[in-house]
Amino acid sequence: MAIKKLKPTSNGVRDMSVINYKDFLSSNKNEPKKSLVFGKKNTGARNNRGRITTRFRGGGNKKNFRIIDFKFDKKDILAKIETVEYDPFRTAFISLVCYADGERRYILSSKKSKVGDEFIVSEKADPKFGNRMALKNIPVGTFVYNVEIKPNGGAKLARSAGSSVEMAALDENYVHLKMPSGEVRKVLAECFATIGEASNSDHKLVKIGKAGRRRHMGRRPKVRGSAMNPVDHPYGGGEGKAGVGRRRLVTKWGKASGKGQKTRSPKKYSNDFVVRGRNYKKRK
Repeated sequence: MAIKKLKPTSNGVRDMSVINYKDFLSSNKNEPKKSLVFGKKNTGARNNRGRITTRFRGGGNKKNFRIIDFKFDKKDILAKIETVEYDPFRTAFISLVCYADGERRYILSSKKSKVGDEFIVSEKADPKFGNRMALKNIPVGTFVYNVEIKPNGGAKLARSAGSSVEMAALDENYVHLKMPSGEVRKVLAECFATIGEASNSDHKLVKIGKAGRRRHMGRRPKVRGSAMNPVDHPYGGGEGKAGVGRRRLVTKWGKASGKGQKTRSPKKYSNDFVVRGRNYKKRK
């Protein structure tokens, strides 16, 4: 079983569940490779002036940052997976790979990868799971992850746990990619992508269970806007447990948010590459 439900020994763990890591990771005793790890200070979501830039973040366990190879600049060199490890900064698992020339790097692990598997980064590699190749040589209908937006710019799309995009069509110098949200966008055909799906697809099924577990993850208590005063939030004020009291949902700063409202900037630089927008749900 990928998801492990805990016994209800207390109210906090009654509905808690965790990933059964021993089914996916090569070993719980594997220490990360020292040359690919460095310490990272927790900012508490403050900027260089001490101002909070993201609310409800802070605390959490101390973590070491793993250097992940997203550029894959070692092309036409066979690589072998040595370990599959947990990364505290990512939802997907990572793999330590050894190239034929002896260099070792961390990469994002695919769903079907395991210790001993081999892959190659090449423009015209075989379209099999784990191989990385140019989008123009990947058959239509194939699912890929770790997708580049610009040639040699490093993977940017589909990097979280269980995520992938579908090769929808070939259009001259561009490839149409269908995102998990339903959006279809154009990407240059020279960009590279990895065949398959990012690992740890059951991550979305995990139930946190209790507030303390959230605190360990660096998330502080989240306060509802309707529980604040009018001076602190547009939803604030009113007697008792009042509703939102507005025709449109907004953020703390009065900008549109959620419930079918379009929040994308009309002047965003990548609008020209969007063939079809995401499927917004109509507000009833």
